[in-house]
Amino acid sequence: MGEVVNQRHVAPPSVTASLAMPPFLAADVGGTHARIGLVAATGDRRHPVQVLHYQRYQCAAWPSLTDVLRDFVAQLPDVVPTSSQTPVACAVACAGYVLGDAIVNENLPWAVSIGDIRHTLGIKRLAVINDFEAVAYATQFIAPADTRAVIDTRRPPAQGPVLVAGPGTGLGSAVLMPGEPRARVLATEAGQISLAPGTERERQVLRLMAAERDYVSYENALSGPGLLNLYRALCALNHASPTLAAPADVTAAALAHSDANALEALEMFCGLLGSFVGDLVMLYGARGGVYLAGGILPQIHAFLASSTFAARYFNKGVMRAYLEQVPVRLIEHGQLGVMGAAGWFLEQREDA
Repeated sequence: MGEVVNQRHVAPPSVTASLAMPPFLAADVGGTHARIGLVAATGDRRHPVQVLHYQRYQCAAWPSLTDVLRDFVAQLPDVVPTSSQTPVACAVACAGYVLGDAIVNENLPWAVSIGDIRHTLGIKRLAVINDFEAVAYATQFIAPADTRAVIDTRRPPAQGPVLVAGPGTGLGSAVLMPGEPRARVLATEAGQISLAPGTERERQVLRLMAAERDYVSYENALSGPGLLNLYRALCALNHASPTLAAPADVTAAALAHSDANALEALEMFCGLLGSFVGDLVMLYGARGGVYLAGGILPQIHAFLASSTFAARYFNKGVMRAYLEQVPVRLIEHGQLGVMGAAGWFLEQREDA
C-alpha cells in the first residue's frame, strides 16, 4: 500500500550525521498523502538533516497514522542496516491543531491520537508542527534549481519575510521570518479569510457558494474540493449538468480543453490564487519572495504561468510597483515537509 519514492539525501556527502542524537522519524501528514522519513542530524546549519529513508503513503489506504508509522518502522532494519534501534522521537507536520491527545483536522481520513503513536511505537518525544509551517522552514535549504519560476523579477529577492502558500486538500500558508541567530516561522490560517471576488463572474459564483454555507473562505475555492466547488457553480450558471466528480477530473478536462466549464473553473482558480497571494505579500511584507506549494500547482505549472494569475497578483493599485519586485516560484512538495519538520524539531531541541 505504500509508494516508495527515490531516496534523496539533503546533506552534502561530506557531512556526516551528528552523533549527539540518534536518527528519528519525521512525518508530513496531509489529507491525501502521508510522507514519512527517517532522518539524522548533520550538525550543519545550512543543511541540518539528512534523509536516510523516505516513503510516501496513500492515507485512505491505511486505518490510522499509527499503522503508517508502524509499517515504516518495520522496514528500517532492511533498508537502513545502520539503524540498530527503533526511533524514539518523532516530529509530525500536519494541518490542523492539537486538542488534548488528538490532532484535529477535518481533511484527514482518520483521527490522529498522539497517545496511541507513543504507546504503540515507543515514541518518547513527539512534537507537532503545522504542515505549511514545516514547508516554510524547509525553504531555507532549497536550491534555485529545485524551483520553477511563475513570476520572474530577473533580480535577486530582497531581504525580508518569505511567503509560502498553496492549495492541496486545503489551502495552507506560512511566513518565514528572517532573524538572528535563526529564522522563525509564522503559521497562519490565511486560507480561512473571506473569499474576495475580483470580477463580476466571480461575484456570481460567490453568491451561489454563499447560498450553500454560512461563510465562504478562500479555501472553499482554492483547494482540491474548492476547484470542484467552482466547477459546479459555473455549471449552474451555464445551465449545464456537472459531469466531473473529482478535482483531478476537472483539472484533466481543463488541460485537455475538453470541457468548457472545467476550463473556466481552472482559469478562475488561477486568477483567485493570484489575487490571494498578492494580498498576502502586502499583508506580511514578503519582500523575500513567494514559494507556491501544495499538491495541485505542480500539475498545472504551464497553465498557471499563462493564466490570469500574474495579472491578478499585480492588480493592487498603487502597490503594483512593490509587487513587481517580489518573485514567485513554484516548489514540488516532495520531502520538504519532512525536512522542515525535522529541522524545526532539532531547533526546538537546541532551544530547550
